[in-house]
This record gives sequence, C-alpha cells and structure tokens, in this order.
Amino acid sequence: MVTEFDQIFEPFSKNGIFKDKSLLQSNYKPEDIPHREEQIKQIASILAPVLRGERTSNLFLYGKTGTGKTLSVQCVKDELLKRISKKGEFKLRIEYLNCKLKKVSDTEYRILAELIKKLGGKVPATGLPTEAVYNKFIEIIDNEKQLLLLILDEIDQTVKKISSDFLYNLTRLNSELSKTQICIVGISNNLTFLEELDPRVRSSLSEEEIVFPPYNALQLQDILSKRAQKAFKPGIVQPGVIEKCAAFAAREHGDARRALDLLRISGELAEREGSKKILLKHIDEANEKIEKDKILDVIRTEPKQFQLVLHAIIQLSEKQKGEPVFTGDVYNLYQDLCVQNKLEGLTQRRVGDIIQEFDMLGIINVRVISKGRGGRMREIKLAISNNIIKKVKEIIKDSLDYY
Repeated sequence: MVTEFDQIFEPFSKNGIFKDKSLLQSNYKPEDIPHREEQIKQIASILAPVLRGERTSNLFLYGKTGTGKTLSVQCVKDELLKRISKKGEFKLRIEYLNCKLKKVSDTEYRILAELIKKLGGKVPATGLPTEAVYNKFIEIIDNEKQLLLLILDEIDQTVKKISSDFLYNLTRLNSELSKTQICIVGISNNLTFLEELDPRVRSSLSEEEIVFPPYNALQLQDILSKRAQKAFKPGIVQPGVIEKCAAFAAREHGDARRALDLLRISGELAEREGSKKILLKHIDEANEKIEKDKILDVIRTEPKQFQLVLHAIIQLSEKQKGEPVFTGDVYNLYQDLCVQNKLEGLTQRRVGDIIQEFDMLGIINVRVISKGRGGRMREIKLAISNNIIKKVKEIIKDSLDYY
C-alpha cells in the first residue's frame, strides 16, 4: 500500500504542471478584465454620482454565465471604495450578495437576514414575521447618514424562487428611510428578466441596463492565453489546447468561466495520469466531467418543486428496478411528496413541462408511446449514472430536509 501511495503522491510533490493554479479558479480576481472595457466604463459612469453622496438610478447587468458581469461590477466597486476612503466626507457602504447561494434565495426572510448579517446585525435563522425582519433591516441601516449600494448577483434566482415582491419592497424602502438611501445593482443571467416582472415592480425600479455579450472564440483564446502563461509552467500546454478550450466555451454561449474550468480540469487530469503535457484528449475528458457537474448544479439551484418531480422519478425508477415509468405515476407520487413537505403542488401540465426540461438537460429520456384507443403516454427512463443519481439524492435530501 505504501508503494501505491508513493506512485500517487510523488508526481504531485514534483509539481510538474501548475505554476499557480489559483489563476484558473473561479474566485480569482484579475487585475485587468480583457474585452470588457466598454461595459466597465458604462458601470462607472452610472455609479459615479455616489462619490458625491447622491443616489443613482438602479442598474441592471444582463448576460449569459461567464460573460464578466460580476468581475466588472466588482472592479468598479473596488475603485469607488478606494476613492471614497480618501474623501471621508460621508459614508458609502457597498454590500455584495450572491442570491444563488444555498439557503439564501429560498425566502425573503433569508435574504434580509443575510443582508443584516453583512451589515453587522443579527436575526434568528427562522421564527420572526417577515415584517419584523424588514423593521430590523431598516433600523440597522437608518441609524446614520449613509448611502447603501446593494449588489445582488443572480437576482433572477430570487424572483424565480420567491416572487418579485421582494424587489418591489426593497425599492420602496427609500420612502421609509430618513438618513440612508439605497441603490440597487442587479446582475442576471436571464436577458428577459425585467420583462417577466410585474409592471408595478418594473416601474419602481427605474433602472439603467447594460448587456454583456458572449465572448467570441478569439476573445476566449486571448483570455485563456494570458492566464495560461502564469498558471502553467513553460511548455506544458500542447499546441491546439487553448484553441479547443475556447471553441468548446464559445459553443456554450461564450462562457469564459467554463473555458477556464476546462483548462484547469484538463491540467488536473494530466497531472493525475503523470503526463508531462496537457494534451487535446485531456480537454475532451474535462468537458465530459464538467457536463456531469453542470447537471448537479442545475438540480442544486432549482426550486423545490423541480426537485420533488425529479425525486418522484428516481423513487419510481428504483422501485421498478430501472424499468420505464409513466408521467401519470410521476404526477401522483409528486403530489404525495408535496403533501409530505407542506408545499402547494403544481398542475399536471406544469409538471409535464418540468419533465420536458429534464429531457432537454439529458437527465432523463422521454419517449411518447401510443396506447391505441387509450391515447398516447410519455415513457420516462433515467439517463444518468448510478453515481450521479446518488449525488442527486443527497442534494434533494439536503434541500428538502425531509428524509
């Protein structure tokens, strides 16, 4: 066994691939953000009045995942705070909250509790009326003259899981504050997010909008090349690897985060097998791994109703030992699970739409079969491996807390 450990650990101790892996990780903040100069200028121009203590229009940033929205607004945030600290004439507070974080966007209560925590206050995780939490939020921010800029990342997740009422209530708070003013910067992966909101919410937002277009293949190559030079030792990346990474990511809506993940995971796979270079085959292997992880991420961030439908499919499939199940049976079990979890069930038509979404994601295979005079039925079969099913069940268990 000791010999086996030596074979595993020795290549890693030599550190033959990476020079600084952190440059390829999602939490790395680069000093410059290539191909987003125009968007950064626009954000800075819109938010510049806060340097005079003036409340700005609410700002919304749109664009697919990995198009530089969060990096760009964080860059402007850092510059604003640098300048305001030198002036010291009034207080500017900028708080960032990722609404997609687990158990943050589930309820209006939890979002407010998280904001209160960031502002130095404290409320219990549950138990108070939502109105009492709003009052606590107002109390903590309105105790001194200040400007509060709230950056709400993946804000569409909040509306999807709760309702647009939270945004409406937040924008109306300024009328209740005597010393503090609030500005909102919303970041959304959904380009039609505002169009889907209640008209009264839209009008209260009085927003400015900036759209972040996807990166093209050449821009992605440029981003990857710059990071790869510092992340890997010289001569590690085989010719064609950067181009292939960029091509994969350009196909996935120009997602720079995916491109960087591909490159990093390719390096890790090469390192594990003792290769001295990152080869084209490592990109294919990394892409397959990321696809699996993407399925789990989708399930983790979807509403509880979505998770319950999938749980019903898994339960029935296991009971029938992998044989196909039918939509009617799924719906009946789903309704029972809603009762167990004290959730209001969706209509059969909406559950059918969710089943189609699972089919599109490659989680299940749906086949329409004819029953003659009995009409047509949809036959469902799980399309993911037992290993992924096990992880899916853990995610659902964690989210629903009812096992």
